[in-house]
Amino acid sequence: MRMRRKKYLDERMDACGGYLLTFISEDKNFETAKEKKAYLDFKELFGNDNPVFLEIGCGKGQFACELAKRYPEYNYLAVEKVSNVIVSAAERAKEEDIKNLRFIKCGAEYLECIIPDNTIHGIYLNFSCPYPKKAYTNHRLTNERFLKIYKNLLVPGAEIHQKTDNMHFFEYSIEEFTRCGYALKNISLDLHNSDFEGNIVTEYESKFLAEGLPIYRLEAYLKEE
Repeated sequence: MRMRRKKYLDERMDACGGYLLTFISEDKNFETAKEKKAYLDFKELFGNDNPVFLEIGCGKGQFACELAKRYPEYNYLAVEKVSNVIVSAAERAKEEDIKNLRFIKCGAEYLECIIPDNTIHGIYLNFSCPYPKKAYTNHRLTNERFLKIYKNLLVPGAEIHQKTDNMHFFEYSIEEFTRCGYALKNISLDLHNSDFEGNIVTEYESKFLAEGLPIYRLEAYLKEE
């Protein structure tokens, strides 16, 4: 079901000020759009040179806001392509005065246009849409085309942390990470019945836990060449 547009959405987005950045490309083909780069200046954006981490598909911002408050020594960019959703996340960060967090409204395929290579110290993929139909596999955020983008963005040794409730998507992700030259560690088939510490629960995670579903988690990193 298509989400109904929020009332006064444009005004609410404008009111978020510097917390919400909107990336708009006239070119809908990201393969050609990425040639027209407009890189963010992280020092100007955050006012410091602290390491920057990225969450792709941040939803209403529960994870990103808690993460940024927990680790003020780092900066965080949270990406979401749905205006109706990201506005709530940015409003929350502004209300809580979280200075080391910014939101970007764009699709993940455009990240190469706005984030310089070798500048991201870690990526979080929390409960990404599994796109179960085979015809839509290239939309999955762990598909090869996205994993290649992440390779360019990440600094050496950086990690990608993934959580999902979908077993088939998790299996697919493991295969794609491995095929694309990533190594895996700390794989959990039931996160909340493991000894993992420091987990931040997302909105979707709360819902799935209430339904009694296991949460799958992994950490991926690029093998040294």
